[in-house]
Amino acid sequence: MAAAAAAMIAAGAAHANKADGVLNAAFTKELENVDSYFNSSREGVVLQRAIWDGLIYRDPATNEYKGNLATSWEWIDDTTLEFKLREGVTFHNGEAFNADDVVYTVNFVADEKNGVKTQRNVNWMKSAEKIDDYTVRIHLKEAFPAAIEFLSGPVSMYPNEYYAEAGPSGMGLEPVGTGPYKVTKVVPGSHFVLEKNENYHDSPKGQPEIAKVDIRTIPDVNTQIAELFSGSLDLIWQTPADQAEKLSTMEQFTVANESTMRIGYLTLDAAGRTGDDNPFTKLKVRQAVAHAIDREALVGALLKGKSKVVSSACFPSQFGCEQDLTSYEYDPEKAKALLAEAGYPDGFSTDFYAYRDRDYAEAISSFLNAVGIDTNFNMLQYSALRELRMKEGTPVSFQTWGSYSINDTSAITSQFFKFGSLDDARDEEIRDWLNTADSATDPEVRKENYSKALKKIADQAYWVPMFSYNTNYVYTKEIDYTPTPDEVLRFTTMSWN
Repeated sequence: MAAAAAAMIAAGAAHANKADGVLNAAFTKELENVDSYFNSSREGVVLQRAIWDGLIYRDPATNEYKGNLATSWEWIDDTTLEFKLREGVTFHNGEAFNADDVVYTVNFVADEKNGVKTQRNVNWMKSAEKIDDYTVRIHLKEAFPAAIEFLSGPVSMYPNEYYAEAGPSGMGLEPVGTGPYKVTKVVPGSHFVLEKNENYHDSPKGQPEIAKVDIRTIPDVNTQIAELFSGSLDLIWQTPADQAEKLSTMEQFTVANESTMRIGYLTLDAAGRTGDDNPFTKLKVRQAVAHAIDREALVGALLKGKSKVVSSACFPSQFGCEQDLTSYEYDPEKAKALLAEAGYPDGFSTDFYAYRDRDYAEAISSFLNAVGIDTNFNMLQYSALRELRMKEGTPVSFQTWGSYSINDTSAITSQFFKFGSLDDARDEEIRDWLNTADSATDPEVRKENYSKALKKIADQAYWVPMFSYNTNYVYTKEIDYTPTPDEVLRFTTMSWN
């Protein structure tokens, strides 16, 4: 990287002039579909917040809920929310926003047969009802106190007429929202161009100052860095710690590190989805895996920044995320002893899957190899690994989850431990505790049941939680930007210096 930088500086490469008003940014991972309900990647969340609006907005600095497409809301009863909608809002294609759009969107995404990718984001809603053009009620299947949090995050409002005709595939190619940026170009998976919505309503997101955002998918980080030096990129993010450290010594760049709600973990096939003889169906094997990994070393050597070791199957700030539970210290000799007790004195071989952060995944794989769990390493695209896990399962895989930046345990633990297609434990007791926690209106009852579920997940080592993520943002001195700790790249809060 240093050699490439020196060569480009020597050649007199200059950064693009901010006068053209275009911010050039890069995504590392390919986005499977721009339609926000049909992808589950962080890149999708970034585009979702730029293109679409929800009824509610949560201020990432204060966590205060504010009206966005709704101006006010109230609970009619435990399962009914009524919203007064903002008048005078138009979608990017000129359609007027009103109650019909809310009703259509909610009824579409709440219907499981329509196949929303992350069901947990929407399956708590039963239906929506129009009261008048600017009043709507959302009916819940059961009490769900986290509804406001979800409505401030992944639940975007779509234009009813356009979406009825275009569907998810059409929305993915020609997205239409009410958000601060409209989309002028989509090359699926590789290129997205956003332009400032000149008619953006008075939203708490703020009015965008950057006129145009050009995003290209560039999987190789070194190529991203080279383009940053050449001036064809202005901003990159999710930059590995070692490269971010080098870039931070160069005066032409700003390097900002911020924590995120994303955690990294191993999920183990305790339910035997990949076969009854799968070693991970045995508790002592799962506990051996937990003791085999030096999480402190991973954080200190690889993640760095604001990352920290986690032991619970959630992010510490999330409501109900119990921290007083079983934690597994690094002890490779104990891991070997547990494997012997489980009937594997000479270890065993297994497929090991990952989709991101190859260096992290390879380090984890090495820790397992060291105690006798010989891993056949498989690096897949995110969408491919997700489909494999949904259909067949995997013996062990390195996963991450950012909870769509929803600050509630239901956004992660309930997503993966309630017998869905990605549940590798299939524990009825945990499912029942989570159902109670998700629907209880008493906060103390919620905490109590999340605590029971999370303690059993830890005791049974269904997951091996490892660390929280941080994100490195690297951008030229021409850009003024302060990242937020929810891992959402917000173009509306960027400006030119």
